[in-house]
Amino acid sequence: MVSPPDGRIEDLLRTLAPQVLGVLARTHGQFDACEDAVQEALLEASLQWPSGLPDNPKAWLMAVASRRLVDFYRSESARRTREERVAAMDSDFYHSSVSEADDTLTLMFLCCHPALSAPSQLALTLRAVGGLTTAEIASAFLVPEATMGQRISRAKQGIQKAGATFTMPPPSERKARLGVVLHVLYLIFNEGYAASSGPSLQREELTTEAIRVTRLLVAVAPRELEATGLLALMLLTDSRRSARALADGTPVPLAEQDRRLWNRDQIEEGIALLSSVLGRGAAGPYQLQAAIAAVHAEAASNDQTDWPQILALYTVLEAVAPSPVVTLNRAVAVAMVHGPAAGLELLVGLDGALGRTHRLDAVRGHLLEMSGAYVEARAAYLSAAKKTGSLPERKYLMGKVARMDEQ
Repeated sequence: MVSPPDGRIEDLLRTLAPQVLGVLARTHGQFDACEDAVQEALLEASLQWPSGLPDNPKAWLMAVASRRLVDFYRSESARRTREERVAAMDSDFYHSSVSEADDTLTLMFLCCHPALSAPSQLALTLRAVGGLTTAEIASAFLVPEATMGQRISRAKQGIQKAGATFTMPPPSERKARLGVVLHVLYLIFNEGYAASSGPSLQREELTTEAIRVTRLLVAVAPRELEATGLLALMLLTDSRRSARALADGTPVPLAEQDRRLWNRDQIEEGIALLSSVLGRGAAGPYQLQAAIAAVHAEAASNDQTDWPQILALYTVLEAVAPSPVVTLNRAVAVAMVHGPAAGLELLVGLDGALGRTHRLDAVRGHLLEMSGAYVEARAAYLSAAKKTGSLPERKYLMGKVARMDEQ
């Protein structure tokens, strides 16, 4: 046993969870039972591993999850042959030669089974593949945690009722599921890039995993333009990682970032990927968002940013894939082109959809500050600080409140 480095246990568990679930589901079926068994193994690992990591963490998780499956089969009075199959598994089972990446993709497509509703597909995949907690998924969907917990439970039951097996769907079904797979990867990346809760602004293990799996998806589906667009978006966005926070973790807004810290290799690759798909068909939402990120990446400074072009792209994006978040982002672009008063007008009516999150109040505070309404800006920043679960974001917003007091 070796002592684990600080902060690495959660990253390791998140990486191993879909691998272990993939092997169990491929070997035994019954996705719901396998997912429950893996969750129990993860819980036990979180309690035991702080005192020392096992020599083979994946094999340890496999063994614990497999024992949980034995207990489940016994409690459900399953056939003895099936129980014996689990109990007598050969040690080679724990070191499966099947590609872990293939398992991850297969697991994603399984969670996106057509028997499930689109929200259930997204929620289940984020839980099983992304390793997000129920609270994190609820935050991404802007719903209460209890509601999301019920949705995930129903989704697992739906997989079982549909009799789905752990195999890649036939080509005729893959395209229908691809949109959900892309959305899940997008949400996983976003949670990593801007963590909804916790002590860190970013969760690098999530962004890295999202990029890795998206690369794999592009490799197996090179003609899917939106998959390439999503990979470009991830690379262009992730290129700013090193400039997004100070040494103490305090967030640095895009306008104030030291662009010399941006990863030029990722920017060049992202722009090349985007250029390879633009013009080959109607641009989808990921290509449009990548184009917006590319405009930012190509500007030598914030003052040289082509805001009219960004506003035009957001206008198209809102027509193609309307959402409150897109409107919120377009409001910032409108403010940069036509002034903060015009941007504030677009925020009217968004409280119903975004009122539970800190993002709307943070943007409102920013635009009010731009307009010189410091008292109103202070109230908005304070409201945003109370709503965010991210400690660095809260620290940053309270710093804005303090600066408004000085005005």
